[in-house]
Amino acid sequence: MSLHILLVEDDAAVREVLALPLQKAGFTVSEAADVRQARESMLVREPDLVLLDWMLPDVSGVEWARTLKEAPHTRELPIIMLTARGEEEDRVRGLDVGADDYVTKPFSPRELIARIRAVLRRTTPTSSDEPVEVAGLRLDPVSHRVSASGRTVEMGPTEYRLLHFFMTHEDRVFSRGQLLDNVWGTNVYVEERTVDVHIRRLRLALAESGHDTLVQTIRGAGYRFSRQN
Repeated sequence: MSLHILLVEDDAAVREVLALPLQKAGFTVSEAADVRQARESMLVREPDLVLLDWMLPDVSGVEWARTLKEAPHTRELPIIMLTARGEEEDRVRGLDVGADDYVTKPFSPRELIARIRAVLRRTTPTSSDEPVEVAGLRLDPVSHRVSASGRTVEMGPTEYRLLHFFMTHEDRVFSRGQLLDNVWGTNVYVEERTVDVHIRRLRLALAESGHDTLVQTIRGAGYRFSRQN
């Protein structure tokens, strides 16, 4: 069965422009003009991902995204926000409520499909023993080795854990606090500036192979691991 995308957008012309390329890409698409229709659609079939416009006539997209991420049965549902808002503060707000990605209008259907696939890759559970590879950088949890183009990349244990987390959550922005919780653990007291130290060490380890550019600083938000600039 093809993956199901729920497109929540009040502009019928935009829905028409997006729905056909999504269907050609192999997705099943349901459309909704507002949150009420979206809720009714979800009762018929749960989506695998929601494309959610920021500005909707009944409930704002960002508020519904918050509701979905707070509810136990939908908190893992991937959400991509569609919006004309391009300011950094608005992008951070969308990510803060739990959105998995943020696409600013205007955008091409091709770009959107690529972002959808990236979000689905990183939100689909994978075995902790499964090797991960991004742009020629390979991490093997079984052998605990990192390699680039077949050559071993040496790094410390904290940098290894940080890289593993990044590679299994590609393209998502994480604050220093979120990285501390996920990499160091919630029961360990470490200052947030410690994250910056290990980010620098990780970049240094990846510099020789040119993969240091994958570890990106997002000003005012945190860090992201991405092959896109």
